[in-house]
Amino acid sequence: MFQKGSGHGHGKTKWAHIPVFTKYGKCYMFNSGEDGKPLLTTVKGGTGNGLEIMLDIQQDEYLPIWGETEETTFEAGVKVQIHSQSEPPFIQELGFGVAPGFQTFVATQEQRLTYLPPPWGECRSSEMGLDFFPVYSITACRIDCETRYIVENCNCRMVHMPGLLAEKDSNYCLCRTPCNLTRYNKELSMVKIPSKTSAKYLEKKFNKSEKYIAYVKCTWWMEVGEDGLGKHGGQSRKRARENILVLDIFFEALNYETIEQKKAYEVAALLGDIGGQMGLFIGASILTILELFDYIYELIKEKLLDLLGKEEEEGSHDENVSTCDPMPNHSETISHSVNVPLQTALGTLEEIAC
Repeated sequence: MFQKGSGHGHGKTKWAHIPVFTKYGKCYMFNSGEDGKPLLTTVKGGTGNGLEIMLDIQQDEYLPIWGETEETTFEAGVKVQIHSQSEPPFIQELGFGVAPGFQTFVATQEQRLTYLPPPWGECRSSEMGLDFFPVYSITACRIDCETRYIVENCNCRMVHMPGLLAEKDSNYCLCRTPCNLTRYNKELSMVKIPSKTSAKYLEKKFNKSEKYIAYVKCTWWMEVGEDGLGKHGGQSRKRARENILVLDIFFEALNYETIEQKKAYEVAALLGDIGGQMGLFIGASILTILELFDYIYELIKEKLLDLLGKEEEEGSHDENVSTCDPMPNHSETISHSVNVPLQTALGTLEEIAC
């Protein structure tokens, strides 16, 4: 299947790959860091500074299709998934296709997402106790849950499912988004290989047959045997376009994008907004509050003084009030005669009594 692979950002370092079983069967994982192999890094971005591999999909060995089921595939090519080392592959749902007869360029960029735990969000902040994976992720959780379900209902497992699991309980995990997530955005472009115009030029340059050039034009680093035919010499251009593909995966730039979820309203912001609104609408400040207390004190003081003043006035009025002597009755009245001269003019007679 593998014709040749290299990493141009590592001085033609050979990329180590390990087999891994998925729903599609046996797949290969590059730069996994497992089995004591070091992780490879690149010093610059752009095409030619990542993983470059040439694959022969060998359509002649495809199994014939005798019927149609939900899992029947009609395409030819490979599926690829770009994921972090801590996340298991879930290629049947997250992979993208690469067609034969083309060189596919995949420009990727790392994206780091941070979500909020409850009560602000719904992410899982603590590590979940999975039986097969040390680090929690949505992919690991789904594989773990599918394995539990099949084991509990069928007492068996599919070939891509990890390990053997004894029945523990019937509670299946809820696969929520982790609070820290790394994913890779990608942009695909492709060119057709090999070109018609380059076959004769390469034939003269490398002194090889046109049929051989048509086959190895898919890549420029394929090994050539002493007979000039190489390992796959004599194969036609048609077969090359039906079976050979070149995959070039690289970072678009050596940077990453961060998307962080923030709390919309915190306690400090609430208190600050309350203070700001109060200061804006009613001018509430420490000085204003003290002045308000001073005003209340003066108001109470004035009321108390008014009440005390009224009580003092009522007491002094009661002490200054005098009583009149009683009028004598008719028995005690002393009669005497008063000679009043006759007046020619009319007048008034005023009787003064106490």
